[in-house]
Amino acid sequence: MDDQKIIELYWQRDEAAVKESEQKYGAYCSSIAERILHSAEDTEECVNDTWLRAWNTIPPQRPKRLAVFFGTITRNLAIDRYRRKTAQKSGGGEIPLCIAELEECVGGLPSIEDRLALKEQLQAFLRALPDRNREIFLLRYWYCMPVKDIAKRYGMTAGAVKVLLHRIRTKLKAELEKEGTEL
Repeated sequence: MDDQKIIELYWQRDEAAVKESEQKYGAYCSSIAERILHSAEDTEECVNDTWLRAWNTIPPQRPKRLAVFFGTITRNLAIDRYRRKTAQKSGGGEIPLCIAELEECVGGLPSIEDRLALKEQLQAFLRALPDRNREIFLLRYWYCMPVKDIAKRYGMTAGAVKVLLHRIRTKLKAELEKEGTEL
């Protein structure tokens, strides 16, 4: 079923919307949650929560791209679940590593306006990158994929991926500073 028909089902409050969403995007959302949570049970709960959140959000929202909409919900729910699970213990995993790597060029932004400006700058920066570099950056910092898995996917060494990511982060930091973003 195409995305517009699925959205219409949500607007009509037809429970088939959830079934169609799960059928079309369940594996995609599961892969996002699994990379963050590393637990089949937590992944399943997170994906189920995605459909509930979508049900409660559509309407009034009318997403333009369901894959991005569901992926964002899943990612945010998975990160929230991860934070709750690791709040009292220092966990390993990729999320703390990814956050630490990005802190050097993005840092904390206090206001909503600053976050929106950063989002626009980041989107423009990513569009300007060569496809492979953009994909590697997103795999690492959006999907929290381990460096060794990225290296394997692209036929590179882990060291080469780390160097490439460092160069992209350095370029991002310079671009943000050039645009006047306070870091």
